[in-house]
Amino acid sequence: MAASCPPCAPLVVTGFSDRDAAAGPMLRYQLEHVEIRGNRRTRERVIRRYIKLHAGDILDVDDPELELLRYRLLGTGFFQSVNLSLRKGSHRGSVVLVVDVTERNTIVVSDLWMGLSADADTRGNARPLTAYAGADVAETNLAGTGITLGGGLGFAQDQLALRARFFDPAFVSSSWMTSATLLYNDARDFYGNRDVLYDDPSNAGEQVTSYAVARYKRFGGLIGVGRDLSMPVQLWLDYRLERVDATLPLAASHRRGLDVEPIEFGLIRGLSVLSTLRATLQYDTRDMPILTSRGSQMIVAADISLSPLGSSYPYQKLTLSASRWFTLPWRHVVRANLFAGAIAGYAPIYERFYIGDFSDFLPHRMLDLNVDRRPAPNFLGTDIVEVRYGEYAARLQGDYRIPLYRGHRSVYGIDLFGSAGMYAVAAKRDLTDPPRGYSGLARVPVDLTFNLGLLVDTNAGGFTFAFSNVLGFIPVRSEARPP
Repeated sequence: MAASCPPCAPLVVTGFSDRDAAAGPMLRYQLEHVEIRGNRRTRERVIRRYIKLHAGDILDVDDPELELLRYRLLGTGFFQSVNLSLRKGSHRGSVVLVVDVTERNTIVVSDLWMGLSADADTRGNARPLTAYAGADVAETNLAGTGITLGGGLGFAQDQLALRARFFDPAFVSSSWMTSATLLYNDARDFYGNRDVLYDDPSNAGEQVTSYAVARYKRFGGLIGVGRDLSMPVQLWLDYRLERVDATLPLAASHRRGLDVEPIEFGLIRGLSVLSTLRATLQYDTRDMPILTSRGSQMIVAADISLSPLGSSYPYQKLTLSASRWFTLPWRHVVRANLFAGAIAGYAPIYERFYIGDFSDFLPHRMLDLNVDRRPAPNFLGTDIVEVRYGEYAARLQGDYRIPLYRGHRSVYGIDLFGSAGMYAVAAKRDLTDPPRGYSGLARVPVDLTFNLGLLVDTNAGGFTFAFSNVLGFIPVRSEARPP
């Protein structure tokens, strides 16, 4: 993660005569070599891996690629600041590109989760509030090599998730990147809206409860290779293999709208295998990853899981996420964000779109653990309250940030932020056969989301302190269902 830094300054050009300067900013120079200064821990070859310029290249001081180079180095998370300048070379018309870096702590907390949730016991009865917590910690520049070694731990009531990950930005000193992840989840999920009737193999006989509960364990991993296509564009190819062991109720039904219908669990009973291929295209021109003030980011990912690959779950998944940041004249920051996704086929439940990942009033999934049983708040009174997982999802959201503090020691920056948006999550049948009891626009599963909090950038990583999850325990319209 990169630290906050002052507003970007123009490229400094030093050591030239007045006659050189009079030629104007469009004067081009021949690059003599690149000089790197300030790196005490990070090896020079690691920094040069991100610099796509070579001796003999022609440089224009107004070339936006130079600023993208600076952003890319900040985006590694190795440096608190990066400054570029040109110095006159050994002969007329040549220059030396000077890259000055200030290093930062590279042992960072990539993610931190802590909050309250509402879940259910193994019999499906609603519990009072329970706590969940987790963290993902990594050394992002191991011995100055640029290699990342990290691990994650998440736990909630009767749930556990473990992660170990590795990333090498220059595999065997080549232009290829590699990554690997090892995972284990002992998870539960909650099914049903109202009047759930289910036959649980661990409790003899049928019972009527608030929710049906399914348990499953996942063990597996992912390996991937990536390559820079240009300064801001990366392409990744990943293969994932997992073993899934699910314990499901023998049968279950619930009230959907005005009708009683069977529950589809989204898992195969007993042992199954998930085997997928993924291609990811990333475009990133952000000036910094945490307190971003300008630039864009777009990620397009396509997954394919087929029986010939050994998978028990044949499906295809496509997602698009795009964000754009703008700095206003009074230095406040605005972000526009769009997400869209679709799944075709039979995806496991943890690969489907979950309502809590789109509403800020519910806890997001933590290392793929679902820690909350509640429906969406349903501000608009639609049939979104009947939806928990879906094959289609979309969200349009805007953020507004106000800088409160900027520093250069342990805390680099603190921003107050507010966000608002609209989202939709739907299963295929929610679109083709909406639940009875809703009419007009109420049959469209959409809702609003809001958030307010602090975004903090420190030498241990970036942290978000938000308040919507707490406000989500205040009843709004979550019981706005057909009678």
